[in-house]
Amino acid sequence: MPPKTLHALAFPTLDEDQMGKLAAWTGAKLARYAAGTPLFQVGDRGFKFFIVKSGEIEIVDESGETPKTITVHGPGEFTGDVAHLTGAPAAVSAIARRDSEVYEVTDETLRNLLNRCPELADVILQAFIARRQLLRESGAFTGLRVIGSRYSRDTFRIRDFLAKNRVLFTWLDLESDPEVGRLLQRFGLGENDTPVVALGQKLLLRNPSNRELADAIGIHRSLERKVYDLVIAGAGPAGLAAAVYGASEGLDTLVLERIAPGGQASTSMRIENYLGFPSGITGSDLADRAVLQAAKFGAQLSVPAPVGGLTFENEYPILRLDGGETVVGKSLLIATGAEYRRLVAEGCEAFEGAGVYYAATPNEALLCRGGAAVVVGGGNSAGQAAVYLATIARKVVIVVRGADLRKSMSAYLVQRIEETPNIEVLTKTVVRRMGGAGHLASVEIEDCVTGEVRTLETAALFSFIGAVPHTDWLPAEIEKDSSGFVRTGPELTPTPSRNGRRAPFLLETSRKGVFAAGDVRAGSIKRVASAVGEGAMAIHFVHEALKEM
Repeated sequence: MPPKTLHALAFPTLDEDQMGKLAAWTGAKLARYAAGTPLFQVGDRGFKFFIVKSGEIEIVDESGETPKTITVHGPGEFTGDVAHLTGAPAAVSAIARRDSEVYEVTDETLRNLLNRCPELADVILQAFIARRQLLRESGAFTGLRVIGSRYSRDTFRIRDFLAKNRVLFTWLDLESDPEVGRLLQRFGLGENDTPVVALGQKLLLRNPSNRELADAIGIHRSLERKVYDLVIAGAGPAGLAAAVYGASEGLDTLVLERIAPGGQASTSMRIENYLGFPSGITGSDLADRAVLQAAKFGAQLSVPAPVGGLTFENEYPILRLDGGETVVGKSLLIATGAEYRRLVAEGCEAFEGAGVYYAATPNEALLCRGGAAVVVGGGNSAGQAAVYLATIARKVVIVVRGADLRKSMSAYLVQRIEETPNIEVLTKTVVRRMGGAGHLASVEIEDCVTGEVRTLETAALFSFIGAVPHTDWLPAEIEKDSSGFVRTGPELTPTPSRNGRRAPFLLETSRKGVFAAGDVRAGSIKRVASAVGEGAMAIHFVHEALKEM
């Protein structure tokens, strides 16, 4: 049997047997809607999942200038997408096109169905994923509208936040989009008021913070006031793996993420050495699937939820979030990862977000289309970025301090770089200074051997050097190494007696019941696969620690 097309996966028709099983598993009752009645609207949260028994349900995109029909569900078809599991607001509206009979299912009941009935779960989950992919790739779906300059740091921050959180949006560039002037006039705004965020005919926010934006569009979830079995700080590969395994094994699991799921891995446009994906997968797609998987098992994810401090009360860790909220857990997994070290070069800071970037995704790559791009670093992330950017930029220059890429980069990437004609590698070279008026225009580099100085004309530099762990929020009692990475198990400093406590578990920190996994952990292997493995393994030790309470 040939593989199904994306459209066929997105819009399956359940047969009578499947309809009967769905009704039996969920206990859903039939509801009747007259023609023209809305079932849910764009922006709604906690909206129901509907299966059409008779009649027709129209799915409408109301985010653009005029409403557009996306599809019409007939008998045996169902509404919904990944928002049912992630708790995100509806991206579309649903209206009864004719008098219709539908089965109504709540999010909680739907999640139980997906976990208990694999046959139906496969059909529904594949449809949810495919529908969101079709919206993202269609080019016709508007979603949120972000209006702002390509050279604005705040415009980039907003676009970056939305893109990393997989929120569907369209960017209207002040410098090139002919619709900008008319839209700003409609909202009674000028160019100096940008960046702004709008939905359909409604202006939502002017230059919002990430938290204000998350609150306005409904992706930030209020936290319950209770004691969780497991709190995970960080939603990179390690944190998401722990969330999947913890929630699937019955732990009441909460994940706190400061910016967006995926961590450093989400900045990669092509991960080719991760088991099970021979043709590669983008970091954002991997994170997207992991978030959906964790949500299916009941893990809660809160974004943005940066942790500002950690204290303890009655042996329970208490996390203080920016904004004053506190979260209590019986156990804690530190999985906050690390970020690339800021490039030290004259003038660099002024161009961060306006030509200097620490990731290479379509969001950042726009400025080098048809031009030149500079990539700084000699590791795998730099190599993946260079290969990706070479498909967009006229020329890519890799600047690396070392003498040989093969010492720090996987062989398959080095070979690919050598075979790509528009990539130039400059070894034993460093960036000294940057120039430009409001946005990056040039980069000055120096040969460390000869002292020769060159100036490269470029609007975009991508830096992937070193790693700085996110551990500044941890108290002194959580032991760290000289670089700030969290020590665990055998890495901990030996002491005659740790107050009579047992020997720490392999991934346990200097504080009982507090664990660390992934890039934030001292001695970890900085690879996606190892981070996922550590996150999964940590749950075994969490169970052991909970038995002692």
